[in-house]
Parts: sequence; structure tokens; C-alpha cells
Amino acid sequence: MTIPDQSTSEPHASAGATRPVSTIVRSPARLRLYLDSVRYSYPTRPDFLGPVTLTIGPGECWGIIGPNGAGKSTLLRLMAGLRQPDSGCVTLGDRSLVQLTGRERAQRIAFVPQHPPADIDSTVRDVVMLGRFPHRTLSLFESTDDRRIVDRAMEITETIRFADRPMTTLSGGEAQRVHIAAALAQEPQVLLLDEPTASLDLQHQQAIFHILRKRTTGDRLAVAVVTHDVNLARQYCSHVLLLHNGRLVADGEPEDVVTPEVLRPVYGVELATLTIPGDATRSWVVPTGNALREST
Repeated sequence: MTIPDQSTSEPHASAGATRPVSTIVRSPARLRLYLDSVRYSYPTRPDFLGPVTLTIGPGECWGIIGPNGAGKSTLLRLMAGLRQPDSGCVTLGDRSLVQLTGRERAQRIAFVPQHPPADIDSTVRDVVMLGRFPHRTLSLFESTDDRRIVDRAMEITETIRFADRPMTTLSGGEAQRVHIAAALAQEPQVLLLDEPTASLDLQHQQAIFHILRKRTTGDRLAVAVVTHDVNLARQYCSHVLLLHNGRLVADGEPEDVVTPEVLRPVYGVELATLTIPGDATRSWVVPTGNALREST
């Protein structure tokens, strides 16, 4: 795997280009998240994950795929600084995550867990406002700037129309968009999401990945999302990383990783590629219904 340049410079904007109106992140500095030979073990599962070397740059959305137990969620928590690697290191820009305080990490990295609290007795606006907490100083009350950023995050995620509703009245897809809005309100450099579309219908799955793609390109966030849907990763992500039994099997552009040839030995099923009628540039990987023999 080729490790991109670690500088924080960005491509030059074209003449006359303007910053998108929907931009949340305001800092001109764009940092890369870099994992260098990271390994992690559990007491009952030594040498569970790694080594993984990976760079997620600004404007990149990495889809992390693999079977159950492959190490996807563990890898994401290492990226967030919620777990410490047994060896190797995780850095953001030129600083190791272990050098950052919890507050500093929360100002730079937003993490949306697989199962956010579902019974929050608060309004949507109050939950999104929690994303501003890492940026507060002496005041316990939100500022005009906080309210503006929160409103914009809700506009981006199309949750502002029910901003005053209790969270307990929302559908699963609506609630998930609220948690993403709270993450965007943190104004992070890096956005990490663990299976944000689990148990959601097709419409909400598409809506959430559309939000992620827009924030990747519009705010040039560095994004990593764990998903079991290899076709969503292929369609919406700029890069894909495939894990199996804690080992990095493949990483790169979606069309090079999400293929029957690469996925077949990992998932243990026969796969085929189907092209969307009328659009030869888009294709989907689907199971054919035949399991591979145990020997494979």
C-alpha cells in the first residue's frame, strides 16, 4: 500500500472557486489521520488485529468492510483514540492521539457509535448542541456562534424541521441523522461512523451515505465508515479497506477492492457483478446463492 504524503497542503482551487455555502468546518488546516503498523489484542484473543498501516486524508471517505468479527469496530475505535494500540501508533497531523487530551480529541475527531442512545429524554436541538461541548471555554451556555453551527448541522442532515421534537418520537433513520448532526457540530477534522445504516431502510441508508459524501467533498473531512453493505461502500466511498480475521486483505479504490475475485475468499460465497441497466459505469456485487466449499 502506498502511503500518501503527510503534508497538510491541499490541491489549489480553480480560479473563481468559492467555498460551499453548506460548509461546517472552518479551520483552514486539514489534517491526515495516519495509522502506522497498528496492532491490538484482547485478553482472550491475542494478536487480534493488525498490523494495519493506513492514511485517511482530507476529502477521502474510507469504507471499512469485512465479515463479522473481522476487527472493523476495533479499528475504528483505535482511529478515534478510544483504544490504545499494543504497538504502532495513530497520529493526527504531527501529533499522536495519546498526546491529546480527551477534549482535544473531541475537538478534532467525531465518533458516532454503532448504537447511540435511543431513549434520550431531550429535544433534537439539545442533542445536536452537545456537539459544541468540546469547544466551550468558561461559559456553560451556548453562544450565538454555537447556535448558528448547530442550526447549519441540522440543515445539512435535514433534521431542523423537527428540531424541537423529543428524540423518543423519532424513527431510527431520523435519530441516526440527529447523531450525525451532533458529530458535524463538533467541527471535526475526522468523522468516524460505526455501521450508521444498520437496521435502516433503503431510503435512509442512501440518505446517510449521501450526507457523508457531501461532507467529504464539501468540508474536505477525513471520513471512515464501517459498513456491512459492500455496494454502499463501492458507490459512495472514495476508498475501501477490507479486513478478515483482523488482517488487512486489500485497500484502495472501490472498483479494485469490491470485486467478486477479492471478496469471494473472504466472505465464503460465490459472487457476481451486475451492471445497472442503462448505466454501464455502475455495477453491483451480488451473491449467486452458492456457498464455497469449506476447503476454500
